[in-house]
Order: sequence, then C-alpha cells, then structure tokens
Amino acid sequence: MALSPRSPVQPQQNRKPSNRFQVSSSRLWQWHQQAIADLSQEQGRSLVDLRQELDWLLLEISNLTPLDLKLTPSAPPIVQMQVSLEELQQLWHQRLTENRPVQHLTGTAHWRQFHLQVSEDVLIPRPETELLIDLAVDAAQNSTRLEQANLWADLGSGSGAISLGLATAFPQATIHTVDCSQAALAIAQRNSQTYGLDQQIRFHLGQWFQPLVGLEVQFSGIVSNPPYIPTKILPTLQPEVFEHEPHLALDGGEDGLGAIREIVAIAPQYLRPGGVLLLEMMCGQDVAVKTLLINQGQYEQIQIHPDLAGIPRFAQAYRI
Repeated sequence: MALSPRSPVQPQQNRKPSNRFQVSSSRLWQWHQQAIADLSQEQGRSLVDLRQELDWLLLEISNLTPLDLKLTPSAPPIVQMQVSLEELQQLWHQRLTENRPVQHLTGTAHWRQFHLQVSEDVLIPRPETELLIDLAVDAAQNSTRLEQANLWADLGSGSGAISLGLATAFPQATIHTVDCSQAALAIAQRNSQTYGLDQQIRFHLGQWFQPLVGLEVQFSGIVSNPPYIPTKILPTLQPEVFEHEPHLALDGGEDGLGAIREIVAIAPQYLRPGGVLLLEMMCGQDVAVKTLLINQGQYEQIQIHPDLAGIPRFAQAYRI
C-alpha cells in the first residue's frame, strides 16, 4: 500500500545552480582554516554547531564532498563554486553578525530524502518533524480502515516538506496542501515540481480547513505542524529563529494552542471514519492537547508520541 518513507526520490532537475566560479583548493582551504580559527572569538554559541554549519555552507555552494573536507590533501586542485570566495566570506559574515540561518544563506534545507528550497517566508523544516511521515505510514499500515489511504491533507504546509513526504509514502494518494501565505505556497509548489510530485499535490491558499470546503468526510489523514509557541515566549527564542523565521508559522497565540484547538475541533468534519489526525506540538503541551482530543468527543485511540530526544512531540488520534 505504501512505499517506505525512506525510499529515494530523485529530483527532476539539479537542486544546485550551476557552478560559475573556480577557486584553487589551496586558497579555499586557507580561508576555511582561518574561518575555523576565528570561531574561537564567538561568545555564547556552540563552536561545534558553527563548525558544522561552516562545513555545510561550503558543501552546499561547491562541488566538494564531505570526504574532501576530511581529507583535504586529496581534494581536487580546483574547486567549482556557485559564488566567489569573496561572496562566500560575505555569506559567512552574515551568519555570524546577523544571526541568519545558514539555510537562508543557501536557500536550501535537507529534510528526509529531500533537498528543499527555503526562504524567510517558510519555517525551516526540522528533523523531528520527519517523524510525522513515519507515524502516518504506521497508522495506514496498522489500520484496516485505512487500507485505501488515498486522500491526505497537510495543513500549514510552509515549504511543502510534509506534503512531499506524504506523496512519496503514498504514491497512489492525492495530497491537499493548505497555507495562508501565498509566498510559502509558491515555495511548496516549486519544491513539488523539483521532485515531480506536483501532479499528486493540490495547493490551496487559505486558513486551515477553509479551502477544503466540499471535501468533508473524505480524508484518510490530516497532518499538521501548526504554530504552537505562546506569543510571550517568541522573544526568548534563538535570534536565528525570532529574527529570521516567519512569526506566522511560530506564534500559536496566548497559550500556544490556538491553531491546534481549531484543527482538533474541525478535523472530524473532514476525516472519514477511521481517518487519522497527526499533530506536532511543543514540549509540555501533551496533556493539554490530549485533553482537547478527548473533550472533542469524536476521537479514539488517542496517543502521544515522543520525538527522537524522548520529548512528547506528536499527537495521534483516529476519528470514531
């Protein structure tokens, strides 16, 4: 019924722009080593994380491989790059002085098997969110009422990561992708085109269920990573997040549960009997979200699942 969520997906076009600059490896390694040495001056940051980001940036804008970075003497004498060495220096300077996420410097992010386009219009997809796809696959495989899981919804899609994951896991299904941001929806469409999944995904501009009117009681599953951070907590987030990622995708209202409360309340109108609802939430919200699901009265087999760090992160419930 479903392909393995880890089965490889090949993009229909090269994700990286063509390399336009040639830099001698000796110059590049000299710059790289100096950049590493300069990290010792950074205060209040993880030097390990910054070193990883530096290497990731270099790999994204060049034809180098991770092995090249480990075995510099064996690297090619000329390195092909998308930017000049001077532009690379400027990009890294922005990372350190403006707290810009490295994903915004390259316009890309890795998520599951996908190499996604991202910008400040969408939330950078996090590794923990990948587990939503695994949970969706498990739900479909373990429920006799979802043997034909052919209609799914991704609410608040952002970059379209969840939609792409669902489309890959369920190749016979149609995925309805909803976002209230036209800019975010455009990025999701481009990402789906890159992987040849745009014919399987339907894109809707609007707020949560509003664009899906007319599809009531038809969905096998509804998946969402909604905004769930309480408004007052936003300023305490890392500057990379608070200053550069869209607050529309972060701000969950006074208690952080505004969007979750609405989705829990309305989803039974759109799920078919036995259909599954999967939600991501913030650490510490599991009891409140489970209570919302129970009090709604139209869910059964309500479960809370941890992320890889053991933090209660996902709610799962089936429509009665």
